[in-house]
Amino acid sequence: MAKHGKKYNAAAEKIDRLKVYELSEALGLAKEGKVTKFDASIDVAVKLGVDPRKADQNIRGSVVLPKGSGKKFRVLVFAKGEKEKEALDAGAEFVGGDDLAKKIQGGWTDFDRVVATPDMMGTVGKLGKILGPRGLMPNPKIGTVTFDVKEAVRQIQAGKVDFRVDKAGIIHASVGKASFSVEDLAENFKELMGTLVKMKPATAKGTYVKGISLSTTMGPGIRVSY
Repeated sequence: MAKHGKKYNAAAEKIDRLKVYELSEALGLAKEGKVTKFDASIDVAVKLGVDPRKADQNIRGSVVLPKGSGKKFRVLVFAKGEKEKEALDAGAEFVGGDDLAKKIQGGWTDFDRVVATPDMMGTVGKLGKILGPRGLMPNPKIGTVTFDVKEAVRQIQAGKVDFRVDKAGIIHASVGKASFSVEDLAENFKELMGTLVKMKPATAKGTYVKGISLSTTMGPGIRVSY
């Protein structure tokens, strides 16, 4: 059994593990029980009644949090011509083509998000084994393969969060930072949940949202009602 520090144990003592808390109370407890010195993320885990092995139930998407994510991302864009300038003007940290691909193949991964125009996917496809395991591979389902690179970069910096159901049917996503107000975190949470509910597959049977918990980075989980 894993051993936890004093801060974790103190935070856990304030939480009834059998209780399903109202959202505002749960967020307050999470903020109060922050166990890290840095501004921890507020992370949400949503158990869905889906079978990820079925293509139409392998839920994947993104949501722009109305109050932002509290994070600053280094965005890399694969583009050329006018789209290269458009990406730079939008605030992308790195923009290019074969030059960036070679740099990544050489072991460089000093970036947080990747966007590509459709005509650059031939180049990007060769980087699948590097970008894929890191969750950085551009994908049209989450809006990172597009000719509208300006909007893609803007959304990422505005608080866009990507999510994908894992093998256990759980979605993991951050809804902000512990320094955010309960009201702002609640608004972000509701936006995430609203997006997930809209994505319910027609073939999913029974209860769709089976359970929700939230926690700060390295903090104890708190069950939440919805």
